[in-house]
Amino acid sequence: MPLIPLNSPAPVAIVGGGVTGLTTAFRLRQRGIPSVVYESGPRLGGPVHTTERDGYLAEDGPNTLLETSPKLRQLIDDVGLKDQCLTSDPAANQRYIVRGGRLLAVPDSLPGWITTPLFSFGAKLNVLGELLRPRGRAGVEESVADFVRRRLGQEFLDYAINPFVGGVYAGNPERLSVREAFPKLHQVETRYRSLFLGQMLGARERRRSGETPKDRAPKLSFRHGLGALVTALGRELGAAIRLDSPVTVLRRTTRGWQVTARRGDGETTAEHSAVLLAAPAHRLAGIQLDAGPDATLAWLGDIHYAAVTVLVLGFRRADVAHPLDGFGALIPEVEKQAMLGAIFSSSLFPGRAPAGHVTLTCYLGGSRSPELALASEETQLASTREALGRLLGVRGEPTFVHRTVHRQAIPQYLLGFGEFRARMTALEQQAPGLRLAGHFRNGIALTDCLMAALQVAEEMAESFGKGVHA
Repeated sequence: MPLIPLNSPAPVAIVGGGVTGLTTAFRLRQRGIPSVVYESGPRLGGPVHTTERDGYLAEDGPNTLLETSPKLRQLIDDVGLKDQCLTSDPAANQRYIVRGGRLLAVPDSLPGWITTPLFSFGAKLNVLGELLRPRGRAGVEESVADFVRRRLGQEFLDYAINPFVGGVYAGNPERLSVREAFPKLHQVETRYRSLFLGQMLGARERRRSGETPKDRAPKLSFRHGLGALVTALGRELGAAIRLDSPVTVLRRTTRGWQVTARRGDGETTAEHSAVLLAAPAHRLAGIQLDAGPDATLAWLGDIHYAAVTVLVLGFRRADVAHPLDGFGALIPEVEKQAMLGAIFSSSLFPGRAPAGHVTLTCYLGGSRSPELALASEETQLASTREALGRLLGVRGEPTFVHRTVHRQAIPQYLLGFGEFRARMTALEQQAPGLRLAGHFRNGIALTDCLMAALQVAEEMAESFGKGVHA
C-alpha cells in the first residue's frame, strides 16, 4: 500500500458522525493520526441514540451490540465503558415467531425441532433433505427467497426466513440478494455444498479465527443504553468533531484533499491528506466530488433505503398477559399483522422500565408496509396496540410512548447490489486517499459498522506508515 504523506495537522477528514466515523476517528487517534469528523446534524450517532425518561430507557435504533469478535470488547474497554457494559439476561434468549396468530418458540435443539408446532411434518422432512441437495448454478445471483425455497422449502421461507429478514433488514426476501445481504450463507453453500455440512465442518475454522457467529454471539448494551458508546467516543474525540457541518465539496489536489463544509451562514475549506466517507449513502450522494473525469457520488443516491418507525411503549406488568420470557417476537408477512416484530427490551437488560412495568420496542413499516412507517402517530399507536393485544395480551393505556421515524433507515442489499460495491472499489482506486465505509457497504448491523471502522482505521494507518500505537 503506497504511503500517504501527513500534510496537515489533521490529516484525515471523516464525513459522517455515526458509529463508523467516530470509531474510525478514535482508532486513528490511538495510532497517532488526528482527524476531523464532519457531521451534518446537531448530534452524533445517527440512529444509535438513547432516550431516558420517567424511569424508561428507549433506543431509537439498534437495541443490542453482538460481541462477534474480541476486538469489540477491546474497543469498549478502550473508550472507558468496561464498567457500564451489560450482557443480556440468559433467560431472555428465547425467540418467538407468530404462526396462526400465536407466539411459538423457535426451537434451539434437535428434540425441540422435531416436536415444534412451528413447522409441519412435511416442512421438517424437506429441511432435512437439504443435506442431499446440489449447489446452485455458478454465476447466478439469487434472491434470498429463491435460495431458501431451493434449499429449505417454501414453508421455511414463510415462517423462518421471511420474519428474520423483516427483523434484520425490514426488507423483502424476494428482492434481497443472498450473495450481498447474507454473504456467509452464500459462501457456505459454495464451499461445502450443504448448509448443514457447512455448520458442522466450519466450526473448527470459526474457533481458530476467534470470531463468533451472530446467532451465538453475546448481546451487549450499557447501563444508559447504546447511546453511551456514542457519548464516550464523542468525549474522547472532543474538539475533533464539527457538528452542523455538512460537507458540500471534496476536491482532489496535488497535496491531498480539500474539504468544503457549510458552517452557519458561511463555508469553511480545510486541507486533508485522506478522506473517509462514512455518512449514509443518500447524504453522500449530494456532495460534489472533484477528483478527475466522471468522478461523482450521485450514484450513491440510487441505493434503496427502507423506512421504519421505532415505537417504544411502556405498560404496567399486570397489563401484559405474556411472560415476555425471551428476546422478542418476529411476525411473518403471511400473518398480515401491523408490526414487523417487537423486542422485549425490559427482559433483556435491567433499567429499561420502572419497577412493576415493562418496555416493548416495536418496529413498523419496512419494505413490507412503507406507508405505515410514515403514518401518523395516532394511526401507528392504534395498529400497534391492537397487534400487541392479540399477540401478547396487552391491555390498558401505555404508560410511556417514544416514537422515532426513520424515513431512510436501512440500506437494502437488493439483487444487483454488487455493482454498487464494485463502483465503490473503483472510485477508491481512481481517487487515492478516498475511502468509503459504513452500513451502505460493510453490513447493516451495528456490529458490522464497528468492525468495518476498526478495519478501515488500520488500513488508513498503514497508508500513513503508522504501524504501532503512537
